[in-house]
Amino acid sequence: MAQRVKRAFTYRFYPTPEQAEQLARTFGCVRLVYNKALEERSRAYALHGRGVSYGESSAMLAAWKRTQELAFLGEVSSVPLQQALRHLQAAFTNFFAKRAAYPRFKSRKRSRLSAEYTRSAFTWRDGRLTLAKTGTPLRIVWSRPLPEGAEPSTVTVSRNAAGRWFVSILCEDTVRPLDPVEGVVGIDAGIASLLVLSRPIPGVTDAVGKVANPRHERADRVRLARAQRALARKEKGSSNRAKAKVRVARVHARITDRRRDHLHKLTTSIVRENQVIAIEDLTVRNLVRNRRLARAVSDASWRQVRTMLEYKAAWYGRELVVVDRWFPSSKLCSACGAVAAAMPLEVREWVCAACGATHDRDVNAAKNILAAGLAER
Repeated sequence: MAQRVKRAFTYRFYPTPEQAEQLARTFGCVRLVYNKALEERSRAYALHGRGVSYGESSAMLAAWKRTQELAFLGEVSSVPLQQALRHLQAAFTNFFAKRAAYPRFKSRKRSRLSAEYTRSAFTWRDGRLTLAKTGTPLRIVWSRPLPEGAEPSTVTVSRNAAGRWFVSILCEDTVRPLDPVEGVVGIDAGIASLLVLSRPIPGVTDAVGKVANPRHERADRVRLARAQRALARKEKGSSNRAKAKVRVARVHARITDRRRDHLHKLTTSIVRENQVIAIEDLTVRNLVRNRRLARAVSDASWRQVRTMLEYKAAWYGRELVVVDRWFPSSKLCSACGAVAAAMPLEVREWVCAACGATHDRDVNAAKNILAAGLAER
């Protein structure tokens, strides 16, 4: 059965100098409002032991606009500023629910530059998007069409460290589930191979079920190191240093874009070919504490693979089963069920002492993950 979901479509756009100036000013005001509201909330709790509601923060914002030193807050659209307060409220809600750490102040140098506009702060007419106080429609590169008859509910404008501008348009879309298939698969995440599947999929894996790891970060490591060395030689605060910083950011953006594109294609193929997908519950934040593996684990982006599989399985009528992280998938013989006493990481092939079966470590783990996933269903 088709379902209606909220879906964000992201596009590049090229602002005019006037639009760029107005949006940059908006980004700064959003950050300022968020930080001041966080400061007031923290002070109220430290001095009086009480919380501050969203309504009180909104009243503070109105008072700030009436002061001489913060009167410039009235020069930008009020909606992104209100949205910043809502985001702070959500951050505190997650903190008190123990889903996140205490909210942190947004840094001018490291925080993401973005502003969120709700329906009252933009105009959508005949496929042209105009934001409040920008005057003219944005020059958007429509790399793919929006759903037919789509009406945006929220628009988020951002600029990354590489200087690229993006607009994310949130609207409702109809997602139709795929036709049921017979295939089931277990997935073991790795480094030598990005993923190892319990069965090969033509065009996706090799003959034994392994997906090659493209190692996007390693492929651009020389280019990245060269850009970082050039940055280190520039004088702090100089315009040349600012330009060198953008060059470093562009290399990082290239790595990120290529990795995301590859993972989208890979996870979509897996979801299309299998009705049931079993994966292992990995704790990536603990794995990256290993200095020898941290860079390779981060480049593999296992968390992003899982996130993509989760929402795509939900959209297209597939079932994703998560196997417990302590399940001995590598040490368990998929043929007879015997468990090996030890399995060091350097052991890539092993022979079962009970039945004599020879196993590829990763393929065996993928088969065991599938069996455990089917049992948990």
